[in-house]
Amino acid sequence: MPRVDLVVRAPIERTPRARQLEALFDVPAVEQSELEWHGDVPLEGRDWNVGLIVGPSGCGKSTILRSLFGAPAALEWGGASVIEDFSRALSMKDIADACQAVGFNTIPAWLRPYAVLSVGERFRVELARRLLEPPGVVVVDEFTSVVDRQVAKIGAHAVQKAIRRSGKRFVAASCHLDIIEWLQPDWTLEPASMAFTWRELRRRPPLDVELRPVEYRAWQLFAPFHYLTAELNPAARCWCLFVGDEPVSFAGVLHRPTNRPTRIKGVSRLVTLPDWQGLGLALILVDQLGAIYAAQGFELRTYPAHPALIRSFDRSPRWKLEKKPGRFSSRPGETGNAPMGGRPCGVFSYCGEADDPNDALVALGAVYSKQALPM
Repeated sequence: MPRVDLVVRAPIERTPRARQLEALFDVPAVEQSELEWHGDVPLEGRDWNVGLIVGPSGCGKSTILRSLFGAPAALEWGGASVIEDFSRALSMKDIADACQAVGFNTIPAWLRPYAVLSVGERFRVELARRLLEPPGVVVVDEFTSVVDRQVAKIGAHAVQKAIRRSGKRFVAASCHLDIIEWLQPDWTLEPASMAFTWRELRRRPPLDVELRPVEYRAWQLFAPFHYLTAELNPAARCWCLFVGDEPVSFAGVLHRPTNRPTRIKGVSRLVTLPDWQGLGLALILVDQLGAIYAAQGFELRTYPAHPALIRSFDRSPRWKLEKKPGRFSSRPGETGNAPMGGRPCGVFSYCGEADDPNDALVALGAVYSKQALPM
């Protein structure tokens, strides 16, 4: 059974300032500072994927983390873009999968150097690189310490999902208790008391969301984060998913003329703000829109090009694959694969249940729904 028996000693030089401090605060005069940690850490007792060493600053988290799992690998940055900072041995698919796994889905940001990324983006791309480290325990010190608490919670949720899918092991040290319900560690260790606790996997806290129609100008908030373009057809009907009063995800819907009996609406833009990526909000948004438009006799279609979105739609029982991902033209009359001018995308149509028609009509001018997101 692993055990912690650590003693850290440091000599204290009795300088004039040190003597002043002792007199000012009645500190006993000693020749050295000494800190100790002793306790069992029964990591062999169960299979696990995620561990958390948690407690206030100065309690010994980093010391114990290094003792048990080694120091976190140093990451160097300086490439022309963050994707160039990943190992040359990795494929672009490996890099994209890791970035998407931790909720770093703003593809234009992948082409920027690390130095110009936001704090939240740096946090996520650092996690992506660590997920791709050689086999062994992924070790992260000061986990979520430099990011907004909302970003911290969503990032923690995204990384634990990625770790469990990969079968790897991840251990973080953090002074923030608010991430525990989102990271869902299999065990926690509190250095202040050396209390080790096994935990059972639980559902993360619920998140209440509302879907509302919004004005066209709402697109300005989301346009910089769309992976394709900042343009949106002025004829688009705009919808936002809100958490409280904060818009977090956006969809623009256009009517698609067709000579077939089916009446089609198409999702032309689908964007989630960076701080909220990793929870599946975009899919929640289009699921609700699909139900609304189905109740009005329309078939809602989406045309995702983002690999993560394509996989999400393909897994969902509410969406049917109409065309496999390929390069399709948006020019009238061209329905097959277009050699030029289109964009690589899949085509999915909503096949889930329709909402009550009365509710759907009310939704065109008022709050549509409020629900708790699934885990």
